Amino acid sequence: MGKNNSYAGGRLAEWIALIYLLFKGYFPVAKNVVTGKGTRAGEVDLIVRRGKLLVFVEVKKRQNLEKAAYAISERQKQRIVRGAEAFLKKHKKYDAFDIRFDAVLVEFPWHIRHLTHAWISTMLF
Repeated sequence: MGKNNSYAGGRLAEWIALIYLLFKGYFPVAKNVVTGKGTRAGEVDLIVRRGKLLVFVEVKKRQNLEKAAYAISERQKQRIVRGAEAFLKKHKKYDAFDIRFDAVLVEFPWHIRHLTHAWISTMLF
């Protein structure tokens, strides 16, 4: 699969994940949030909320769900946490929200797994 097909497949997986989360009662806050270009902060695929819970979601599409789960590296988790910190500093209305990091794993055509608490962070604000 070429780079463009892989990119398009990843973006499609993000839309599938968002629709899946909508059906689970989450509401979209932001999509593809890039924070701190050049600062080693990363892109957060999806930010969703449910009640007073704000969830930063990494979406991974692979040949199977197991490969997707293992594709989220420790380095990537740290970058997403830094991205979450930067997002929260800019959006003070979420100060009182609980924060969680989830993953949505996608295997085409239609296998989806939502991992709540995919990793834990000791974010300092």
